[in-house]
Amino acid sequence: MSKFKIIFAATAMAIAAQQAVADVKIGFLATMSGPSSEVGRDQLDGFNLALERLGGKLGGTTATVIREDDQQKPEIALNALSKLLEKDNVDIVTGLTFANILMAMQPKIAATDVPFVGSVAGPSPTAGAQCKPNLFVMSWQSDSPAEVVGKYFADKGVKRLSTLTPNFVGGKDKIAGLKRFYKGEIVDEIYTPLNQLDFSAELTQVSSSKPDAIYAFYPGALGIAFVKQYQQAGLLGKIPFYSSNTIEGSALDAMGSAATGAIVGDSWTPGLQNPESKQFVAAFESRYKRVPSAYAAFSYDAAMLLDSALKSLKGNASDRKALTKAIAIAKFKSVRGSFKFGKNNYPVQDYHVFQIAKSGAAKPEFKLLASNVLKGHSDAYVDQCPMK
Repeated sequence: MSKFKIIFAATAMAIAAQQAVADVKIGFLATMSGPSSEVGRDQLDGFNLALERLGGKLGGTTATVIREDDQQKPEIALNALSKLLEKDNVDIVTGLTFANILMAMQPKIAATDVPFVGSVAGPSPTAGAQCKPNLFVMSWQSDSPAEVVGKYFADKGVKRLSTLTPNFVGGKDKIAGLKRFYKGEIVDEIYTPLNQLDFSAELTQVSSSKPDAIYAFYPGALGIAFVKQYQQAGLLGKIPFYSSNTIEGSALDAMGSAATGAIVGDSWTPGLQNPESKQFVAAFESRYKRVPSAYAAFSYDAAMLLDSALKSLKGNASDRKALTKAIAIAKFKSVRGSFKFGKNNYPVQDYHVFQIAKSGAAKPEFKLLASNVLKGHSDAYVDQCPMK
């Protein structure tokens, strides 16, 4: 081979190597419109904030984010996912807002090696029998934020409880989780349509039942409507209000004084005072001029996780199975503090209880009420997962 040919071949190989790690394509599929669009917006903003902090790169490689709105409709989500996988050839899919949408995607997820890193939805089947090596959930299995409230109820001796949630897999998981730790009487177990915004009839029923407390889960605009109507019905201050994943981020601003005194359980809120959390909250509020929700925090964590995984692969996402393995063991500084995946690719993490309290500022804020109510907690379905 001539000297010219050797130089040409070496140059071609160098260019090919550079092209192989040119961009990491991220498919961001979430609920960006409709009554719960704030959840998807928070996911996207949290992810983008992390990308900004990382200079627009994951693992040292430029990241391109291709955004798709599922409109909270399974058929639209499936079409959007097909586009991301088959036309855009994304390396990773993230976002994934609602449990029923994620469940509709299961056959497509099983048919590809592309890693999926969700930051909200955590339906029980995907943590158990339908777990997959390429499906990771950064938030929690849907039961878990309710489990910590159920444990807190049990510790406090709450005897009679009313529950309210939308009638979909995520809502049903919440009540299942609550019941796993709460063994008192549930006097009302109320399920409402996923798009219902008027809760007057349900609140009249609760008022008549006179429970010791209520537990409610309503995401996005549903939560704002429910909390405001709870105050308008004259129940605020009479029947203690407990929740998970309802009083979140900018929704708290919209709820205002109606949320004061509410008690919430989760693995993260802005009231968690570790250095990474405080830095994230300050950066998010500076960038977006609003309080971050847990959904924003979990998406921020998702980007940091992917950065760590891709660093271990020198930024090369082309080997999808290697990337999946790297994601499973990636180490990063979570806003939650302690974080790792269980064998089902769901978090093992601590859960706390917070109260919405008035502060010196004009708006209410999250105050840590009880830390580590569930410590190093795995979800209830991990043993049903066949992965080792």
